[in-house]
Amino acid sequence: MLENVSAEPSHPTKDVTQHVGYVLKRTQAALRGAMDKVLREHGLTVPQYATLELLALHPGMSNADLARATFVTRQSGNVVLRGLQEEGLITRPATADHGRARPAHLTEEGNARLAAVQAAVYAIEQRMVEAIPAQRLAVLLADLDRMAAALEE
Repeated sequence: MLENVSAEPSHPTKDVTQHVGYVLKRTQAALRGAMDKVLREHGLTVPQYATLELLALHPGMSNADLARATFVTRQSGNVVLRGLQEEGLITRPATADHGRARPAHLTEEGNARLAAVQAAVYAIEQRMVEAIPAQRLAVLLADLDRMAAALEE
């Protein structure tokens, strides 16, 4: 429960477009729009791309783990995995060895599709971070992590 929290913003502006949350959302929307455009050319969505990236780093992740890591519900994550599986980009066993988790793995085609789009997606992030001085990036990332952690408590 929040106690002693002022209804006033933590800064003097009354203009909502100058609030931290608004600016974060604007940045996220710009990033998502740029990624959508590039990924569409490769037949992928942002959640599909994120899933391929994560499976390249951590083969065998479950739907639940992938859903959490890609910021979607388990149901949406399952839809993403089914779509990727139907396109031949990932494989999952038909049944779980134990429990309900069915570990997912990239196929050769999944690795190729990811490789084909990575440079374009990384260029978007590079363009975004080049807008701030390089020496401030580590501080920005740490600040954003602390802000997320403060809201996850």
